[in-house]
Amino acid sequence: MPSTFGETGEGAEGHGSGAADGGGSSAEAGSLRRTLSFRDLIVYGLLFIAPMAPVGIFGTLQAKSHGAIALVYLVATVAMAFTAYSYAQMVRVAPRAGSVYTYARVGLGPGPGFIAGWMAMLDYLLIPAVAYLFSGIAMHALVPSVHEWVWTAIAVVVTTLLNLWGVRTAAIVGFAVLAMEIAVLAVFVVAAVVELSAHGAQRGWAAPLSGEGGFSMSAVLAAVSVAVLSYLGFDAIASFAEEAKGAPGSGLRGSDRVARAVLTCLAVAGVLFAVQTYLAALLAPMSAAELAAHPGEQGEAFYTTVDSAVGDWLHDLVAVSKAIGAAFAALAGQAAAARLLFAMARDRRLPGAMSKVDAGSGVPRRALLGAALVTLLAAVWAARRDDGLDHLSSIVNVGALTAFALLHASVVGWFRVRRQAEVPSVLRHVVVPVLGFAVVVAVIVEASTTAQIVGGIWLAVGLVVLAVQYRGDREASSPPM
Repeated sequence: MPSTFGETGEGAEGHGSGAADGGGSSAEAGSLRRTLSFRDLIVYGLLFIAPMAPVGIFGTLQAKSHGAIALVYLVATVAMAFTAYSYAQMVRVAPRAGSVYTYARVGLGPGPGFIAGWMAMLDYLLIPAVAYLFSGIAMHALVPSVHEWVWTAIAVVVTTLLNLWGVRTAAIVGFAVLAMEIAVLAVFVVAAVVELSAHGAQRGWAAPLSGEGGFSMSAVLAAVSVAVLSYLGFDAIASFAEEAKGAPGSGLRGSDRVARAVLTCLAVAGVLFAVQTYLAALLAPMSAAELAAHPGEQGEAFYTTVDSAVGDWLHDLVAVSKAIGAAFAALAGQAAAARLLFAMARDRRLPGAMSKVDAGSGVPRRALLGAALVTLLAAVWAARRDDGLDHLSSIVNVGALTAFALLHASVVGWFRVRRQAEVPSVLRHVVVPVLGFAVVVAVIVEASTTAQIVGGIWLAVGLVVLAVQYRGDREASSPPM
């Protein structure tokens, strides 16, 4: 099968998004603008992940790992590095919007590509909904007179307008929000260091790395299977491959910058996660065993630690930061979802109307509005139910993890099976993706039963849609009788 992108994988870069798979090169036909810098790409990735992502699951991981939570995040960073490296490999092969959909399409074929996009779509549409709901819950706690669903809807509208304004504008505003989140994290780190210097730690200095009362590898690995979910979102950077600028004079193409941004974003997130959980674990008033014995205390464990060690003022500051940060995490997720819908529509796998790019803003307006509508309905529905957050948060991971598995398979498919590289590497093109595939499968196995069932149903629906599309394609290509 001949390569759509040429032997070097560079064919689509530099002359618009429509050169392959039937798209045109004009804005009307689906061309995106290269306006994003390396910093902008990092901003989108870190916004989607959120610098203080471990806050909500700190207590759960502390209990599950027997106190070795900092080690958990170090191991999780290494585990997710396999996936990040596969993204870096494939974004250079296929530097186009669509992320894992595009990579599986060129590495494995149109069918697996569609399934990868279909599974990723589940998370790219629902993860922003969860983030919007987090924002609504946090704002309702600060202003109880306004219902959660109202705050949730406001967050959707504001961030959608920013995304419609243009990817560059959204990145600039996102940078300000990200700076605020990191500043709050820095305040926590400084306050924690001051408290530790003045009054010492609640437990041994090595406990967050070795555990409390003895090290347990099985406990650490069980916690890692949950911790890797904190990193979901760094892959969204790859969705902006057609909007990343090169570096004139350096020889760096936009795809090179995207590859570097994916790896850099994961490394930065890993350091931030490990540092904050290490300090929190040293200051936590409840031991890992106590948290395990009292599951109801796990959700608020980080805030309880902040209250007892620093004071209520930092608790409120972190809460406000999480409220704003969650909304802008959803902004990044919504933008990535729109690029996925746009790419699939451009290849005629979704309604063609979503493949149009607005001539003024340079964004796929219809795809963006479609993604916004789905997330709005899901988020507001969940905000109006007492169990809405549980329902949403329990199903948002399996889709992305399945897509990650197909991503790793696409690396092997492109470089080793189809042998599109001049000198395929056993380490980079077989060992790394196989290890990444194993990590992803292990996490899927550890996922909740609800997530597995919903993921299975969504996969089955995708297979039916794919079968219908193939049947339509065959009928369209058959000669008239």
